[in-house]
Amino acid sequence: MAQRKYRLTDRLIMALDGLLRADAPEASGADVPSPAVAIADSVLAGKANAESARLMRVNHTGEICAQALYLAQASLARAETTRQMLENAAQEERTHLRWCAQRLEELQASPSHLNGVWFAGAYVLGLASAAAGDSVSLGFLEETEKQVVAHLDEHLGKLPVADRKSRAILLQMRRDEARHASRAASMGARALPAPVRGLMRLQAMVMKTVASRI
Repeated sequence: MAQRKYRLTDRLIMALDGLLRADAPEASGADVPSPAVAIADSVLAGKANAESARLMRVNHTGEICAQALYLAQASLARAETTRQMLENAAQEERTHLRWCAQRLEELQASPSHLNGVWFAGAYVLGLASAAAGDSVSLGFLEETEKQVVAHLDEHLGKLPVADRKSRAILLQMRRDEARHASRAASMGARALPAPVRGLMRLQAMVMKTVASRI
């Protein structure tokens, strides 16, 4: 079956739809309960609650970016297997997004006010990587997920010890992200040049710094 050719207006509509779905995580992945659902919530002191909220706000924004990235990549995927892999990954990221949103609500915290900006930027990056071909697109996904795993390890080390609910969520997310990276590698992901990997780390650092505050 020939792949449908999308015009720019089609892609803009798809991006808007993706943002709306990403910003309403309760409508996605509802059949996958949060890893924290059976864990009793601990009462966190003021500073501990604020730190957990800050970290989970960043992770919520990260899942917004993952939505944009994978939706954009899937829209330009050449092979059906690549498109399906990206769409499956996006579905899991929507589930992660719902978990993070639920945890933010429990912590009485709000998500980043700039999530629309983060979504738009990640969508453009996704289109750019996918335009270079499936192997580059998969390489971008693999490197992204490797950096996300390192980021989650950092956050797991910073979480207040008493916040067992957030920890359970991040541990499951870490397992899923590592699996995405391994899957991309097995499908022929092309290793990205060092300058590109460095630029990705810089962009992620800016996002994490700003999203944690605004």
